[in-house]
Amino acid sequence: MSTPTPPPQDRPPYGAPQPGQPQPGQPQPGQPRYGQPPYGQPQPGQPYGQPQYGQPQYGQQGYTPYGQPQYGYGYGAPQPPLADWGPRVGAFLLDTLITSVPVLIGYGVFIANIASRADNTYPDDDPETWAILVFLLSIAISFGLGLWNRVFRQGRTGQSVGKSVVNLKLVDSKTFQPIGAGKAFLREFLSGLFNNACFLNLLWPLWDDQKQTWHDKVMSTYVIRN
Repeated sequence: MSTPTPPPQDRPPYGAPQPGQPQPGQPQPGQPRYGQPPYGQPQPGQPYGQPQYGQPQYGQQGYTPYGQPQYGYGYGAPQPPLADWGPRVGAFLLDTLITSVPVLIGYGVFIANIASRADNTYPDDDPETWAILVFLLSIAISFGLGLWNRVFRQGRTGQSVGKSVVNLKLVDSKTFQPIGAGKAFLREFLSGLFNNACFLNLLWPLWDDQKQTWHDKVMSTYVIRN
């Protein structure tokens, strides 16, 4: 009868884990430990639907709900106070006075030259060339000053000189930002057109709900208190 061969010394006993395998009771790689929920599930004691650690909560700074704007004026946001008719007229008169100064000076020089030559006989009673040139130059300066004040300055900042004195501002009705030089020029053109066609354009803000003139409505602009 032969003697049984003893098992090798490096072979583990029957039922023992093989080398490289996890010990009983230890979690497998990639599996949560005992008592911990799987990844992505709420922690014990945490209400369902609340954000995990490190996620922004509703109402915290920097969180923007879907479909709502983060900057500017959102739906339902209060509008800035609209300008009354009186301050608007005051700003318009100040701007008109500023642009009228050069042409008034040039016209005065022109009339004075004519008066000084009234006693002369024809053709010496006509105004001199230099007086005519001064008058034409004053018209050009007045036009350029109005263009700078009512178009470029007001389009870029929302304020002409007159509006800055009475604390008014011209803005877009949707963004409440300055409208730019191009849109400001078109608004001025429509203003002159409507004012010459019907004087009611100047009075329209008195009873309009948005206190707009006709050219404000066409260009979608507001004049607000700054």
